[in-house]
Amino acid sequence: MAYVALGSNLGDRRAHLAAARAALAATPGVELLAESAVEETPPIGPAGQPPYLNQMVALRTTLSPEALLDRLQEVERSAGRERAERWGPRTLDLDVVLIEGRSVATERLTVPHPELPRRDFWQRELAELRTAP
Repeated sequence: MAYVALGSNLGDRRAHLAAARAALAATPGVELLAESAVEETPPIGPAGQPPYLNQMVALRTTLSPEALLDRLQEVERSAGRERAERWGPRTLDLDVVLIEGRSVATERLTVPHPELPRRDFWQRELAELRTAP
């Protein structure tokens, strides 16, 4: 079971999140099991950004953590994501937050996500998913 955070603060934020959920659900080796409520949060990072819409999804996947990351980055690119500034505004941001029973520490990926303890909204969304039927 993998938990993936979705965020958007540019363009049609709700549409970006919906398109990301649909793309993940259509990915071979991925089953979308549940999604948290969508919530609006202040931006983290440079000042002057619009607020984010955030959500987390629970996935059952046969993909390796690195292959899942590759797929997430592909979905981000399809939404027009540009990696110009760390924590800058973006059409879509997808992060592997947690993978049940696994930890990962590579150059490209750290799981659990190092920001999990500092992001209250991720903790709320994760708790919501873990208590979902």
